[in-house]
Amino acid sequence: MRRSRTWSVALLVPLMLAGCATATPPSRLDRYVVTTATAEEGVSRLPASRPVRTVLVVLGDHSDPESAPGLPEDAQARVAEMLSAQINRGYPIVIERVVTLGDVLAAGTAPDWRAFAKQQGVDYLVVAVLSSTEQEYPVSLFLGWTTHRQPGLRRDNWSLAEAALVDGRTGRQLVQAEGRAMATLDRPTAPGISQWYPVIYLRPQDPERRIWPPTYEGAPLTLRVVAMEQAAMRLAGNLQRAWIEQRERESLHGEVASR
Repeated sequence: MRRSRTWSVALLVPLMLAGCATATPPSRLDRYVVTTATAEEGVSRLPASRPVRTVLVVLGDHSDPESAPGLPEDAQARVAEMLSAQINRGYPIVIERVVTLGDVLAAGTAPDWRAFAKQQGVDYLVVAVLSSTEQEYPVSLFLGWTTHRQPGLRRDNWSLAEAALVDGRTGRQLVQAEGRAMATLDRPTAPGISQWYPVIYLRPQDPERRIWPPTYEGAPLTLRVVAMEQAAMRLAGNLQRAWIEQRERESLHGEVASR
């Protein structure tokens, strides 16, 4: 009976972590993109001509009290370029250029996407919102991974990358998707054990992979960049799948309407 209870606890912990990863951080996309259409405007449909040439607009939302610090400008630009490259690997959306808007520190009025699209000279935009949360707590670290225990800290980062394809003529979204990722940073309370720490793990999806930050002081920033890049990669794949699913729904609706 005791062994059975032990296994139950062991199985419960990963499920709890997975639940946290799917709920944290909460979605921010609807603060910036209109998701519904009025009866007068009708329901927006995916563009018939492809590829859909767009501009990728990236912003960071850190309005939540539990938000992690935002990425510096160069780091956000790096994530944006990687997201653009990942989206361009699929079909039918083509990112022609990237515009980063920096961080939004408080929830405010969403940009006028119609005016923005006109300014950029495109009919469609891909609006991406980046957000993340973190928590840090004490743990025991081990030198050589097995012996010589050392007091340290573990920082968990949950990152969320969301995006919507926006019709520049109406300012409303046509399709949306998200990508979530988690990474953890282990570091001793005193620096100097550079052979093993600090180290970043892609928990829980790839627990054996280790990433060593270039500096002890910059390790938290490396953690945020690593987690957000993972989220962006998942977003790119999910956006393509969301397009396919939306196209199938529109085709089915058209078949039903024609009967």
